[in-house]
Amino acid sequence: MTAPLAPLVDRWGTRARPEIPGRLVVPPALRAYHLAGVARHAGAPVLAVVPGEREADELAEDLRLFTDAVWHMPAWETLPFEHVSPAVATMAARAGARHPQATGGAGPGVVAAGYHRTDRVETRGEVAVRGGIVDVYPAQAREPVRIDYWGDEIEEIRVFSVATQRSVDPVTSVLAFPARELVPDDAVRSRARELLREEPWASATWDRLADGITFAGMESWLPWLAPEATAIDEAPEDAVVVLFDPVRAGDRSAELVKEESELAAALAPTWGSGAPEAGDHPALYLPLDLPEDRLLEAPPLASGPGDEILAAGALDATPGDPESVAGGIRRLLDAGHRGVVAMDGDAAARRVASVLAESGVAVEVAEAIGDRTSVVLATGIHHGFVARDPGVAVLGEREIAGRRRAHRRVAPRRTETAEGYGDLEPGDYVVHHRHGVGRFEGLVSRTLAGVERDYLLVAYAGEDRLYVPTDQLAAVKKYTGGEAPRLSRMGGADWERTRARVRKEVAAVAEEVVALHRVRAQATGHAFDIDTPWQREMESAFPYEETPDQLKAIDDVKRDMERDEPMDRLVFGDVGFGKTEVAVRAAFKAVQSGKQAAVLVPTTLLAQQHHQ
Repeated sequence: MTAPLAPLVDRWGTRARPEIPGRLVVPPALRAYHLAGVARHAGAPVLAVVPGEREADELAEDLRLFTDAVWHMPAWETLPFEHVSPAVATMAARAGARHPQATGGAGPGVVAAGYHRTDRVETRGEVAVRGGIVDVYPAQAREPVRIDYWGDEIEEIRVFSVATQRSVDPVTSVLAFPARELVPDDAVRSRARELLREEPWASATWDRLADGITFAGMESWLPWLAPEATAIDEAPEDAVVVLFDPVRAGDRSAELVKEESELAAALAPTWGSGAPEAGDHPALYLPLDLPEDRLLEAPPLASGPGDEILAAGALDATPGDPESVAGGIRRLLDAGHRGVVAMDGDAAARRVASVLAESGVAVEVAEAIGDRTSVVLATGIHHGFVARDPGVAVLGEREIAGRRRAHRRVAPRRTETAEGYGDLEPGDYVVHHRHGVGRFEGLVSRTLAGVERDYLLVAYAGEDRLYVPTDQLAAVKKYTGGEAPRLSRMGGADWERTRARVRKEVAAVAEEVVALHRVRAQATGHAFDIDTPWQREMESAFPYEETPDQLKAIDDVKRDMERDEPMDRLVFGDVGFGKTEVAVRAAFKAVQSGKQAAVLVPTTLLAQQHHQ
């Protein structure tokens, strides 16, 4: 897919070729557009450095409007010495950012570094091998894939459902980035064995690494196991480095180094006899040291009269006023600018196009600008701008409506297909509701009474065989247990005994649940007050537009809180989709009713992030 605003980058011309090394004042709104121009004309990879994670996220998203070749290297989001590994998706994203630097571009293939082998693939970073079938959940992907081999050749690759384990859509290739940033390869194992002699105070850790064992928090030991290196060191020698907001970036780098030093001072007494003193250990965070010969400093403001400035303007209009906004856009177009209105979602794009048309500014909704003078996109931008020198204006919701509404990208829900057995392979275990656990032997045809029909052949203990007509497939389910089961005997009592035992255990659990709910029903809880104006004001300050599921969770939680019954609700969801916002709303509601509220999180870093 071509970036929708790629043609606008051509309007930079030679202005996108700043002197390197050098210094150029770049306003935050122009970062993405100017960086796309630099990348277009640099003839080498370009690495952008920003002070914070949110700025990196926003810059990467805005850049993708202008160029397809964008990779974001996120921070680990774990503290030094913390016994927690970065998220698998985070480590995969970092590996993905390194991949084009090392190879010059992405391509098909499978990289199984750091993947956990299991019987059933359910989460990112897992792989399962069953004969000629390999299931793998790429660390950076939304869905797992099933690779079907015939000998050494791949016959088919399909996406499959984690819930049902059934194959769904075919794909032509799969790329799986490493699931761990530190993989106990030969070099790491060899270094760990050396450390057993040199640093015996941590022998338990070195033993595990020397044996190739992965464990939570192993990445904190990276400085002991590898030479000092940063992403800059791994980039090609001719790569251009653009440092946005050098003062804040330097301050943030110093904060990280100081934070590690303070943590080391606090934890050093617990490291045991023979451990290094605080400050004598190899550092995880390194000072911000960039190559001066290929560095472009890009502060947001000029520090003196000698600074060259990249000028950025603003829309001459009042955000939220349709007539004023339409007039401002009309003046830009009359002045020869190419104009883009970048809205979040198709509905918002069409609504804005309709309002502009009513005000006499005809701008069509399209997927890309192409050779048009103006267009409305259904893809938002974090930082809109008016660049009068190249004659380009890209306006987002902040400029049009007065507020940036950063929509979450909700993964499309896959509709599960009806019960099908195309992914059953000979040797797979199945369960028949009447005869129990058997082994699928394949699909066979048999002729009975002159009629040929297809049957699933299921083998049971001994020589027992069951032929299940294809019109009775609902009686057979694929076995999804973790261990290889024992085959049932047709006509025997073992399957009935198993079912009876399970029914008894389920009944016992049901009795406990009923007893618990009986007690809860008799208890009286605290009914919190209905929402106050301050509650609504606080909620309106959130920068994200709520997803439908999030709105439902918020309403359900509030409804529970306003009843005088003990609350019994679990809210769960994927990372980054608003569970904290639900919790903050509930906590604020409790405080508004005169109660104290506590938010518990599993790690120190999350506690710091929630506090901030």
